[in-house]
Amino acid sequence: MDIVICGAGKVGEVLSRDLSRENHGVVIIEKNEKRLNQVIELADVSGVVGSGSLLDIQRQAGVDLCDIFIAVTPDDETNIIAAITARKIGARHVIARVRNPEYSLQMDFLRESLGITMLINPDLEAAREIERMLTFPAALGVETFGHGRIVMVETEVHEDCPYLGKSLKEIGRQNGHILIAMVERGEQLFIPLGDYVPTVGDRMFVTGRPSEIREFCATDRDPERHPKTVLIIAGSRVTRYLLPRLSRNKMRAKVIEKDENIADQLAAEFPDVEVVAADGTDQAVLREERLPNYDAVVALTGIDEENMLISLYAAQEGVKKTITKVNRTSLLNVIYNAGLQAIVTPNALVADQIIRFIRSMENTDGSNVEAFFRLAPGRAEALQFKVAVDSPVCNEPLHSLPLKKGLLVLCVLRGADIIFPEGGDTILPGDDVIVVTTHPNFQDISDILEKK
Repeated sequence: MDIVICGAGKVGEVLSRDLSRENHGVVIIEKNEKRLNQVIELADVSGVVGSGSLLDIQRQAGVDLCDIFIAVTPDDETNIIAAITARKIGARHVIARVRNPEYSLQMDFLRESLGITMLINPDLEAAREIERMLTFPAALGVETFGHGRIVMVETEVHEDCPYLGKSLKEIGRQNGHILIAMVERGEQLFIPLGDYVPTVGDRMFVTGRPSEIREFCATDRDPERHPKTVLIIAGSRVTRYLLPRLSRNKMRAKVIEKDENIADQLAAEFPDVEVVAADGTDQAVLREERLPNYDAVVALTGIDEENMLISLYAAQEGVKKTITKVNRTSLLNVIYNAGLQAIVTPNALVADQIIRFIRSMENTDGSNVEAFFRLAPGRAEALQFKVAVDSPVCNEPLHSLPLKKGLLVLCVLRGADIIFPEGGDTILPGDDVIVVTTHPNFQDISDILEKK
């Protein structure tokens, strides 16, 4: 597909790299020529210097002939104007990143009257991700499928885990419909067989119904329960989206924000939340606020390194759950090696959502991609497909299909039924099928088959 990206910031960089790897034709529009050249060097893309909201620049970039136009500059108004212009001159689909909550409330108008296909708010997506992580406290990451009917959590094996020394077969017998879909062990990433035995330090991606996942996670370090108290460092936009979600889940939050004006605004907006005007990166302040007494700490400052240090200090002080916001995806490997727990990367969340949309648009006549998540980080994918009537995977027992190595059919959603398939089960038209794979760029459910 021909794709034009307006904005070569962090999201634009991730998108240009990933979409070019998926063999799309990508053009980037960016005002800063130096930044544009940096992104061009990182990915096999071309670029145009200028403002993406200007008609002549869009025509120069081929927006009038493109399949998808994506506006991801730091400015909401620029993104909306650029998206409207792109749609008017011929772009088939247009996507705009916005951070102002007022625009999100006008989504229906922007889509129906102005032709914007999708609005994506990275701060809102980050708040949703944090809510999921707090709902499953033992999880390092949480993904949902089938409107929340199936959950995949990433969890780390500890010395006191009761399933140490037990094979995958034994774990399955004891935990019902729980599937260990994938394991990350050091540099190794593999789909476990029945004789797999968890080792301390393994990161397991576990799939099942939410209630079964909670029960499974309860056999981890501590009884599984929602955190009752959450300390949030920084009164950011993410914080504003997160606080109502914590209240809805009966979690009591305190916010530490060093800017007094922002702290006052936050206190006025959320009168039931205690807001402290202080520097949340100062260990003396954290001690004064009794950091170890909190069930969870969420670090949401605008500086990645500060967030990392806050979470490391909180874990050192005995806080059981830490969540760290990181904007730079280049830091992810460092973070994993540092032993930090749950990581939220708003830019990656936005990129994944856009890629899911592009994959679904690329195959409108086949089995659409309904959900898409990157795992471990970026070395594997979990996808949900809606199976088309004429799909080659239909009406044959799974054991008869020539499935590729390095993938696992996790689950089939058929109406109200949830099926954890075995070799004799079949996939039917209209099913939603959830797959985990180490192969990149699956576009259709038929991609699980070896090519003849």
